[in-house]
Amino acid sequence: ARMNPRNIIQAMDRILNACTRPTLADAAVYTYARGGSDISGPSIRLAEAIAQCWGNLQFGIRELDQRGGESTVQAFAWDVETNTRREVTFQVPHVRHTRQGSKRLEDPRDIYELVANQGARRLRACILAVIPGDVTEAAVNQCETTMHASADTSPEAMQKMLKAFGDLGVTKEQIEKRIQRRIDAIQPAQVVALKKVYASLRDGMSVPADWFEAS
Repeated sequence: ARMNPRNIIQAMDRILNACTRPTLADAAVYTYARGGSDISGPSIRLAEAIAQCWGNLQFGIRELDQRGGESTVQAFAWDVETNTRREVTFQVPHVRHTRQGSKRLEDPRDIYELVANQGARRLRACILAVIPGDVTEAAVNQCETTMHASADTSPEAMQKMLKAFGDLGVTKEQIEKRIQRRIDAIQPAQVVALKKVYASLRDGMSVPADWFEAS
């Protein structure tokens, strides 16, 4: 970091350029409900992209221990240039909660995926704690602009979105009820809103019942 100090202007250019990619922008912002209002925030995908473009920053998730049916996990982010570090250690019980009740996990692959999913939220918080707030805000704004400019309402795009929501247990009827129209009449702004909801569900920031009525 001493040999190659961060050029903030170049770093910001890299971040904003990355946020013009629709593939990143579509996964970059999630929505969650708080106090009767919908709040938007940067997803783990955007946090990782910002960290990579910001430079001189180490981040990750590591499992420290596994015993008694749970894992001890640490998420961390360290700006090696300013020596700003944020880390959090937490427990992940090897249990998956489903509508049919709780299921104890035994398969190492299932445990790995559970730890990764639980760790992603903590990693996001660690990264955002060491990145300046105005940098994150600028990235979110650019992603919003990209999403609105690239919102695709074609039948092919809608089928792809319906499948993505279907994998999370959300039906076409539930989506149409939320947007108050048939899916083939959806508006670009509604596509953007649904992408934020999807990011929230995918990242575990909310559950389908927070957004959709039971079918």
